[in-house]
Amino acid sequence: MVATPLTIDRPEPQVAEPALPRSSFPAASFWAIAAVASLHAAYGLAGYWMFGYLLALVQVARLTRGRGSFYFGLAIGFFSAAPQLNCFWTIFGPAAVVLWLVVAFWIGLFVWLANQALIRLGARWGGLLIPFLWTGLEYFRSELYYLKFSWVNFGYAFAGSAFEPLLKWVGMYGLGFLAMGGVVLISGLPPKKAVLMGLRLSLATIVVLFALAYRQMGERVSAPATVSVAGLQLEFPTEQEILTALDRLKGVDLIVLSEYTLDGPVPEKIRTWCRDHAQYLVIGGKDPAPGGNFFDTAFVVGPGGDIVFRQVKSVPIQFFKDGLPAEEQKLWVSPWGKIGFCVCYDLSYSRVTDRLVRQGAQAIIVPTMDVIDWGSWEHRLHARVGLIRAAEYGVPIVRVASSGISQIIDQAGRELATARFPGQGEVISGSIALAGRGTLPFDRGLGPLATCVAAAWFLWGLARGVGGWFRPPEHAANAS
Repeated sequence: MVATPLTIDRPEPQVAEPALPRSSFPAASFWAIAAVASLHAAYGLAGYWMFGYLLALVQVARLTRGRGSFYFGLAIGFFSAAPQLNCFWTIFGPAAVVLWLVVAFWIGLFVWLANQALIRLGARWGGLLIPFLWTGLEYFRSELYYLKFSWVNFGYAFAGSAFEPLLKWVGMYGLGFLAMGGVVLISGLPPKKAVLMGLRLSLATIVVLFALAYRQMGERVSAPATVSVAGLQLEFPTEQEILTALDRLKGVDLIVLSEYTLDGPVPEKIRTWCRDHAQYLVIGGKDPAPGGNFFDTAFVVGPGGDIVFRQVKSVPIQFFKDGLPAEEQKLWVSPWGKIGFCVCYDLSYSRVTDRLVRQGAQAIIVPTMDVIDWGSWEHRLHARVGLIRAAEYGVPIVRVASSGISQIIDQAGRELATARFPGQGEVISGSIALAGRGTLPFDRGLGPLATCVAAAWFLWGLARGVGGWFRPPEHAANAS
């Protein structure tokens, strides 16, 4: 018998998977500064700088690890939010720092989750996940939780821009989703290919925008109802000042005054004025509520002097004595068509305005209180909201603010008339066309879906253990 040597099967040596480049503090710092600069340029100069902002965020996610990715993102968010939202300091004092950090937290969380996606799933699958993470977090922080706040996000930077025709189809969150997808694609390519791909995407975008703008110009609606409107900017006026203002505005179909023009219900003298002049009036005031509370309400006074409609504010401002939230939203079936009402801050939430559009709103009226002391930049940020909403839904919006910036906006998101900040006593007037009912862009389904995807990725990480999330995978840590 010939003995055969004993052999032992040994597993083949494992080859470490390629890791992301080692953390580079100088490079990450450069991209963090670029992100902050791009956001301020987008809101101060032109919205397309937001593409640079997204690119810089993705690069920071690629160049950092674990805790570092979160802290870099938090810093970007803070230095982006604090200058843009300087009104927080005016309103809340030193507590504004906490609110700026709340806004910044979501940017830090995005950079961290994006970093984990790239490390644990690789460039391809992690890159596919990143647009969902971005959109899900942006939708959640803008629409869903108690401190929801939608300003200074990606979409509002494009108010009044050439991108507005695209908003009717994809919406403000959908625009961010598409932009982040393009940025991820470009950021993973070598420099020369990245430039070429960027040019191709830019050209394709220009072609689509021209096609949508041409289609929009060619749309014709038969015999739309035209409503002449006028408003006047007054902050905390007396009853006599209101009556004097109404004498200046009479003769139009509909007069609109701001939120909190009144400190209570509509007084008899104003109702009598409407009856004497057969005039429709929208005016902001307070409806008493049980327990000494109140409802922040937009009243519609009819030509007979009676209250023909009222709509309570749906989302009172956090930390303010702003009344109780509305129990329901309805449309005013006016002589000209169906009109929805958003009271000031309500317009900032698509989940509020969506309900009006689903009911068939043909126009939206927005009585607004923006206090002069909050500063001109706050008023400019707030004025972006109406332009985006009109472009998304394809309905005109009339927004009359206590101290500017008041706006009459057509269904394409174009400003037809405006009154300046602070503009006390300034009149705004024009006509709006109540054509067909508005429509919802596709991102109204994408936003909740992306939020679920982002939440699932976050919870999966928690299930693996928080410590594991903050450390790179073993193969990545050991790779050279």
